[in-house]
Amino acid sequence: MLYVITGPPAAGKSSWIQAHAKPADIVIDLDRITLALTGPGAPNWNHDPIAQRVAQRARYAAIDEAVKHLDRLDVYLIHTMPKPKALAQYKRLQARIVVVDPGEPIVMARIETMRSPAMKAVATRWYKQRTRTPHTGMPQASREW
Repeated sequence: MLYVITGPPAAGKSSWIQAHAKPADIVIDLDRITLALTGPGAPNWNHDPIAQRVAQRARYAAIDEAVKHLDRLDVYLIHTMPKPKALAQYKRLQARIVVVDPGEPIVMARIETMRSPAMKAVATRWYKQRTRTPHTGMPQASREW
């Protein structure tokens, strides 16, 4: 099964995966990929733009390969704001979309303490996008749609 984990920055997407994935499952998380590709002491978030670009290319390759093995293992993919084209692809793959959203006040407080101030704009955009779609996030919960 392909699980696409979506939600605003600092919502707890990685934590949700950590609670659900098994050791043999594939986890595709841009932050984890970037950390794997950078030197000792690199930050967990707020990555260098070049490192982020290299990691993004590796992410695409990982997705392409991982979906070939869905009959044998589960794949967990973090995709904060999938566009309609990506959602259509996930639908073709019969993915389960999981929205992780503890609520805007909690997300903004977490960003304040853990992330780059630029992530506030991403979170704001995520919440605005969600209000324009029929699937709104549930405060303090994860849900599938």
